[in-house]
Amino acid sequence: MKLSYDKETDSLYIHLTNRPAMDSDEVADGVVVDFDGNGTLVGIDVQHASEKTDIQSVSLLHLHDLQAI
Repeated sequence: MKLSYDKETDSLYIHLTNRPAMDSDEVADGVVVDFDGNGTLVGIDVQHASEKTDIQSVSLLHLHDLQAI
């Protein structure tokens, strides 16, 4: 997983996988989820991110039991 933030568009994208998105659905105002061809969630786009969260303080809280795949 990786996070990308575009300051110009104020969009935060959460990449859950490297698979390309084939479909998307706006699940809340300014929150779009992307799916691959099999309907599996691949990413989340948060538009106007700085209005929804303090983008400067995004941090990793906890990771455990991760194994290399």
